[in-house]
Amino acid sequence: MSDGDPGTHMHALIRRLYPICRSITGPGLRESLAILSEVHPIRLMEVPSGAKVLDWIVPKEWVIRDAFIASSRGQKIIDFKEHNLHVLNYSTPVRAHMRLAELDAHLYSLPQQPSLIPYRTSYYSEQWGFCLSQRQREALDPAETYEVVIDSDFQDGSMTLGEIVLPGAREEEILVSTHTCHPSLCNDNLSGMAVAVHLATAIAARPRRLTYRFLFAPGTIGSIAWLALNEGRLSQIRGGLVITSVGGKGEFTYKRSRRGDAPIDRAARYALQARGLPFKEIPFHPYGYDERQFCSPGFDLGVGRISRTPHGEYPEYHTSGDDPDFVSAAALADAFAAISQILEATELDRVCRSLNPKGEPQLGKRGLYRDLAGEGLAIDELSLLWVLAYSDSRHSLLEVANLAGLPLARLARAADQLERHRLVVTCPVSSDHG
Repeated sequence: MSDGDPGTHMHALIRRLYPICRSITGPGLRESLAILSEVHPIRLMEVPSGAKVLDWIVPKEWVIRDAFIASSRGQKIIDFKEHNLHVLNYSTPVRAHMRLAELDAHLYSLPQQPSLIPYRTSYYSEQWGFCLSQRQREALDPAETYEVVIDSDFQDGSMTLGEIVLPGAREEEILVSTHTCHPSLCNDNLSGMAVAVHLATAIAARPRRLTYRFLFAPGTIGSIAWLALNEGRLSQIRGGLVITSVGGKGEFTYKRSRRGDAPIDRAARYALQARGLPFKEIPFHPYGYDERQFCSPGFDLGVGRISRTPHGEYPEYHTSGDDPDFVSAAALADAFAAISQILEATELDRVCRSLNPKGEPQLGKRGLYRDLAGEGLAIDELSLLWVLAYSDSRHSLLEVANLAGLPLARLARAADQLERHRLVVTCPVSSDHG
């Protein structure tokens, strides 16, 4: 990432990606990943059309070149090239002339939001259709014969997934995932894509204990395919975070993993509370984004979700109102900072096991304690004592931080000192701790 305000860079990236027609497969998805790769290199994986991934089949690639509804005078009334939400995503091809009575069954609008175009998809059933504002729909003439064209086709090809892997000192991984399939929707979910790739750039530039894996994948089918392809190595994942809808207004909402108290849940709660700003924490429920797949009973990876106002709870959701002006550089920068703090808490958190558990070890002879008794405890000494007191392989540093009322970063530095002096050994916190 270049120097300057990260929010400004992320907002510019969103504006660049906004016009591209993305879907769960196809050239728009690859073009978007290529642009993200300019921020940080992304390794691409192609999953062939027709591949069985768990209970799903990867569909054929959808390629769309044009779509419009034109009057008998040749005037384009609905034009995919003006806004790619105008076509039902994954529409089958059509080329016909028809009256409104026949066309009407293939039109989608929002009567309660008459100026907005809805976003609709038909990935797994063969349909065609157009999305338009209610005002545009009401202006259609029942007596007119319309030319209706969707120039699309389905090809044997592949579905594209993107990964960034940042190796750490340990093989244990934190998974950060964001969906890549939505066209011309900025909060949902260009904001997640922009924040995730900039987070990867920032984490790559600093030392790290844990390994970080960033996944850029189409919603549902993409994460399912990734899980199917990586099932043999999922035991290395210690938890993770799904990023979506982080560029708009509203306070942060954290959705807990299905476990409810996984390491990422505790880290998110700690980091968001430390900001001193309002946020909401909600329990897991089986509707939402790819946290559903990562937390499914057969995987149970302990993955939570971070967003601002959740999906479906703001009127611009899945409409043309979710445009570049709906998201802001300030909100993106704030999301970048908040998620960085969550990941930092995950990085710092660990479980300690004392190598000298019977009584306190003598810290003075190791240069870890004051030379003159009776002068009161320095905060670093207090941190050392708190870590030692709970170095029982059962309590995480986050739990100790809450018990002691001390910052997690200070306790992590104390744990590092104790480990260097071979007084404790540490390991990443797992879902079974805390």
